[in-house]
Amino acid sequence: MQLDVNKAEESILYKLLTGTIIPRPIGWVSTIDKNEVNNLAPFSYFNMVSSNPPCVMFSTRRDDNKNKDTLNNVLSNNEFVVNLVTMDNVEQMNTTSGNFPPNVDEFEITNLTPIDSVSVKPRRVKESLVNLECKMIHNYFIKDKEGNETACIIIGEVKIIHIDDSIVSENYRINLDKYKPVARLAGSNYSTLGEIFSIKRN
Repeated sequence: MQLDVNKAEESILYKLLTGTIIPRPIGWVSTIDKNEVNNLAPFSYFNMVSSNPPCVMFSTRRDDNKNKDTLNNVLSNNEFVVNLVTMDNVEQMNTTSGNFPPNVDEFEITNLTPIDSVSVKPRRVKESLVNLECKMIHNYFIKDKEGNETACIIIGEVKIIHIDDSIVSENYRINLDKYKPVARLAGSNYSTLGEIFSIKRN
């Protein structure tokens, strides 16, 4: 199979890319607007991009009504928190992917507990085992062939890392059996960690 992306339908490209580039970590991003309303939404276009300085990225479609509040908030105040998803909160994460009005607090909708951050205004999800307080250092808009802005990539520098003591072993190793992270696949499918094997680097 071979596709020329300039000739393929967007829906087909989406299915093939999200079905092959897997598993993808989920960035559960919390932000706050100018009226102090909390916002919480999941992003599977998310990953770490640097460890020195520590930076993460997430991206969202410009015309995505479900996630436009997150984008608007970050572009307005340059701050966000990435809360990582585990088996214990995956259902609540899924609920926050709904299309809610800007004045709706997703923490309240899902009965999650917002707790204050140290270096940024957006609040953290207490029920998440890992929280990354971030300040945006770059944003890039991606344009289609007509020149329309279709997506925005946000890169944030991690200022404070919160990790629950229960998942940290000796020498700062993460205990995966206790962590139980969840990853995104395609469609409505998600994944937990399966077989783990090691290969020494040359």
